[in-house]
Amino acid sequence: MFENVLGQSVTGRLIKDIETGILAPSILFSGPPASGKGTAALELGRVISCEISGDKRAAWNCPCPACARHRFLIHPDLLCLGRRPFSAEITASAKAFLRESIGVELSSSIRILFIRSIRKLLARFNPVLWEDEPKGKALFPLVSSLEEDLDELDSAGTEALPKLIEGMVKTAYKLESDGMSEYIPIGQLRRAAYWGRLAPSGRGKLLLIENADRMQEDARNSLLKLLEEPPGRLYILLATTRHASLLPTMLSRLRPYHFNSRDAAVEDEVIKRVFKDKNAESNSVSDYLDFFLPVSGATLEALAAFFAASIAFKASLDFKRQGRTLPPEVVLLGKYCAPKAEEEGLGRPRDDPGAVIKIILERAEKFEIRSLFSRFLSCLLEQVSLSLRNETDAPSLLFISLWRESVNHCDISQGMYNLRPNQVLEKLFIDLNKGMMEL
Repeated sequence: MFENVLGQSVTGRLIKDIETGILAPSILFSGPPASGKGTAALELGRVISCEISGDKRAAWNCPCPACARHRFLIHPDLLCLGRRPFSAEITASAKAFLRESIGVELSSSIRILFIRSIRKLLARFNPVLWEDEPKGKALFPLVSSLEEDLDELDSAGTEALPKLIEGMVKTAYKLESDGMSEYIPIGQLRRAAYWGRLAPSGRGKLLLIENADRMQEDARNSLLKLLEEPPGRLYILLATTRHASLLPTMLSRLRPYHFNSRDAAVEDEVIKRVFKDKNAESNSVSDYLDFFLPVSGATLEALAAFFAASIAFKASLDFKRQGRTLPPEVVLLGKYCAPKAEEEGLGRPRDDPGAVIKIILERAEKFEIRSLFSRFLSCLLEQVSLSLRNETDAPSLLFISLWRESVNHCDISQGMYNLRPNQVLEKLFIDLNKGMMEL
């Protein structure tokens, strides 16, 4: 078991807890992005359901029906909520499939990789989670299209396969963009809790909640109630990259397993073994997946630097008009971010928020993939922190706090209320400028 989770010693502790019968019903996987948390979580679901006992229990090639269904992520005792980088993983898997697998049988690892990447997205549209949701009816044709295309993979000939996969990737992008919320809604969590109280079809059930820190407050409270009284034979697994963002009352009810950052050699091995890419030059799985996004991580960093530099430029003009001394934090922010933006061909900072936002939206393809907008906001906070990394006085800490609170509020507004990125960015630009003038 857990043979496909590379370079993480924490799986040894997991195996020991399973074999000794002390696996907790409520579990937390924490660690950096693309460190194997999601893979290990899905493997745990397979282990829970495996119908074979003894030393061969839940081996990756276990022949039992439960393991076979889990390998293709179609077991009824698995329910998944929360975002993950679907688009990047699907595109990377599709490229690997077309590069290596044309004409290979369905059981091949590369074909399973692609199917699982699609199934991870489709799992978020389980009818259990969308019952009586008006929006679900509009998304159903996209879900059905992907299901039908998956059924055609086996019979598609060499010439038809590239077009079929290209269409599946486009449909997946559309489904993710139209259907995935940045924050886990209360309705889905309540339905998941009801599902958890029903008897499993096999040995046990797994409720997987990824990016569990991105949850509405009422959803957090609902989850807390479920953690306080977990139904029998249900395992609840939360995964997050931001351990500290979870409620202390929630953390106290979870048994933690931490996934560490893997060294470059192990990351390289993961890329070559999983994606069969012998020519990959990335130093990490996360960077490798970034390469397959329509907007790269480097571009998002440059756009964030341009946005931050423009806000600093606008503030400097306003301070000058008022005859006030320019705060050193604004100077440092502009000096750090402006050159990074210019190096990427974004030009000099501007004081017009409309012009700034127009450039950002054009370069970011209007953030049509929702996860890109959250990553842009993360890059924005990183630029501010780096510009003041050597400053520890109270004004600098207050400056960073202003940016963090404003950006987090912006993130919540976009994720919870489905506001358009241009609306959110315009408000963020104005609020930050006003906040800096009042510091």
